[in-house]
Amino acid sequence: MVVATDRLEDGFTPLESERLILRRLRLADADTVARLVGDWDIIKNLSDAPYPYPPGLAARWIASTRRGIDERMDYALAIAPRGLAGPAGAILLRQSQREPALAGQPTRLPRGKSAEIGYWVGREFWGRGYAREAVRRMVRFAFDELGLDRVWGAVLIDNAASCRVLAGEGFKRAGESEYDFPARGGLKRVHVYTSDRADLALTPPPKIVLVSAVALVDGDGRVLLARRPAGKPLAGLWEFPGGKVVGGETPERALIRELKEELGIDVSESCLAPFTFASHRYTEFHLLMPLYVCRVWQGEVTPREGQELAWVEKGRLAGYPMPPADRPLCAMLRDFL
Repeated sequence: MVVATDRLEDGFTPLESERLILRRLRLADADTVARLVGDWDIIKNLSDAPYPYPPGLAARWIASTRRGIDERMDYALAIAPRGLAGPAGAILLRQSQREPALAGQPTRLPRGKSAEIGYWVGREFWGRGYAREAVRRMVRFAFDELGLDRVWGAVLIDNAASCRVLAGEGFKRAGESEYDFPARGGLKRVHVYTSDRADLALTPPPKIVLVSAVALVDGDGRVLLARRPAGKPLAGLWEFPGGKVVGGETPERALIRELKEELGIDVSESCLAPFTFASHRYTEFHLLMPLYVCRVWQGEVTPREGQELAWVEKGRLAGYPMPPADRPLCAMLRDFL
């Protein structure tokens, strides 16, 4: 069964990245949250969380998160991998929290619109890079959509994995402070990391990758989608057929080559009608993808690279989970066809 991603969830549009959806926490998530966060190796690194984790606390905490989001101040969101019904963890962006005083420094961090970031990922999801991906998306939200000047985080000095997450996302260590960790019996030393909007201007621009894609339309007006096979990036998501433009190829020649290799069909350049394009920032590159429409080809469409294929009615395109770059194209195709 194919399930559409909620584009608007009770007044909040979920934040999406390559593999994750950062969405409102739901009461249905409570049992999963309690199970994951109740692990000592998780809860020992969380401030304000008691151990053992009491029954019912997850549901009460989830209910309390709604007001902060509605007021556009504090965002406690589920880290939900695509294709997974429940959360793998949670991430918090809290504007109501004051920046901490740093040990050995006479003043607090420079003033400005700022928010604290915090996060955790359940043990069974470790090693997949979910924390870094979630932090990266939340920081973009803070700077681009909320207009903040700074995001900061406090990490226990012995939590090396979390320190690597923030450092890997460009956060700088600003100093040390103290936080209350009930699970550990009181105040503990933390490293304070900061990321300023101004730092982004110094970041080199991402590499631009040119990919050519096509909406193949059959005699019944259905559009072909291909599902990315296991082992490839964005595995399990549906996309318009196509591939990278390489060497001295034009987008049209690249598409003709890809359709022959992937689907075993021959397409003439004159049958490729330019329609629109996608421009999307992924983690390591920026994708530029012209989309063509094609109604005429020779040969039978056959999956040649282990991909699953589906001929989809135009009104159902949005119901298929897609990469972020492909998804906005569905509405335009629906109106055009």
